[in-house]
Amino acid sequence: MFKIVAAVLGFYFFGFFGAVAAFFAGSIVDRTISYGIGGVNPLSRAQRQSVFLGTVFVLMGKIAKADGHISQNEISHVEQMFEKLGMTVEHRQQSIALFKKGSAPDFDIRPALKEFMSVCGHTSSLRQMLLVYLIVMALADGRLDHAEEMLLVDIAQQLGYSQDAFRQILAMVINQTHFAGGQASSGSGLDDAYKALGVSKDSSEQEVKRAYRKLMSQYHPDKLMGQGVPEDMIAVATAQAQEVQAAYDLIKKSRASQA
Repeated sequence: MFKIVAAVLGFYFFGFFGAVAAFFAGSIVDRTISYGIGGVNPLSRAQRQSVFLGTVFVLMGKIAKADGHISQNEISHVEQMFEKLGMTVEHRQQSIALFKKGSAPDFDIRPALKEFMSVCGHTSSLRQMLLVYLIVMALADGRLDHAEEMLLVDIAQQLGYSQDAFRQILAMVINQTHFAGGQASSGSGLDDAYKALGVSKDSSEQEVKRAYRKLMSQYHPDKLMGQGVPEDMIAVATAQAQEVQAAYDLIKKSRASQA
């Protein structure tokens, strides 16, 4: 019952995305009340989820058009997100409008990022997951164009990341994709596995394990949902976690054979 009330309030205050976010938040409240476990602030979480969703779609449009054209792979990537969110035709149109707004040549990303930072910026996981979503979007056509990379650098800086920190995240995400589906591709190797974890062959056992646990915690569904990532957008993080696991398994296997 509470999820319906939360959805109505979320729609009233934050529009469609707020309604979606508040519905999920309300569902959690319904469950916690039923089981007698603590409570959450649905509207606060709804606001974070609403802003997170809106920022994702509008910046995806900006990223997709950064190289001058929007590829079919990039369009398919966005459509897959629509499917995962279970959007109606009307709601897809609203999301497409945000995507097109972001792809307009004169669209200024600063106001969108300023709002994101004011609502979600205090949570490092939300900032990093936004960056991960956008990097994955940029890689949807199989390559990272220079214009896309420079835009990502700009976005990262506005999210509070230095160029070095951004480069590390970019390298990890790129190399994590070599382990898509939780398995190493034929072209991926041990070097890619280390880069996927953000460590090197010279890193100690403890350093490798610490990097692995940090990434797995970062991509943990419950943690991300608790911080404001909508439940239906967790799929990207889950895929990244599977890739991290595959990379870590390859490193462990290699080190065990050398022991």
